[in-house]
Amino acid sequence: MALVGPSGCGKSTTLALVSGLDRSSSGSVSVRGTPVDGITPGLGFLFQRDALLPWKTVADNVALPLQLRGVKGDEARRRVDEWVGRVGLRGFEASFPYQLSGGMRKRVALAQTLVYDPEILLMDEPFSALDVQTRNLMEAELLELWQGSGKTVIFVTHDLEEAIALADEVIVMTAGPARVKARYEVTLPRPRDIEQVRFDPRFTELYSRMWNDLRDEVLKSYARATTAP
Repeated sequence: MALVGPSGCGKSTTLALVSGLDRSSSGSVSVRGTPVDGITPGLGFLFQRDALLPWKTVADNVALPLQLRGVKGDEARRRVDEWVGRVGLRGFEASFPYQLSGGMRKRVALAQTLVYDPEILLMDEPFSALDVQTRNLMEAELLELWQGSGKTVIFVTHDLEEAIALADEVIVMTAGPARVKARYEVTLPRPRDIEQVRFDPRFTELYSRMWNDLRDEVLKSYARATTAP
């Protein structure tokens, strides 16, 4: 599921509420039918900026979540080796974050998030700072890693093309305080080729309909920002 909406409407806050990193001032949030009270178990969070520790190597950064969960020894090494390979970073296990490109750092962050096998993955504009080519590669890798895993992914983005290419459902949110303005089911077949799917006529139709909804909310948000005292 992808969430799109104007800047400042509450997309990132929604992820924070689901994860338990923030608490709602009213209403309630439930995950798997259980009210969120503290950090939600079985959940991974990939932020817009990676949270890699600069003094740890690629392998050590990927291993960190396992250490925090008490997974050690051969099992930890096996999982780290598996995920370093799955994100295409074999040969860089001993490298430090400053020695990596932006795309490679994102791959480390993705491996770090998935190595402990979370059931739910929250992603807050994780690829927005990357160049177009690297971004497409990361989107394709995400789909390949997710495909058939049974995991739930909630993906926040400002990019309608990215939302349609990745998601089964796109939710358009209103200008803040956000409400759900529209929900769109994305029926494009899977597996998807990130680059080619954008040329599908159904993709163009969905984009046009979503942009009509989103444009009005972006204009409202901009008008509020420019007229605020």
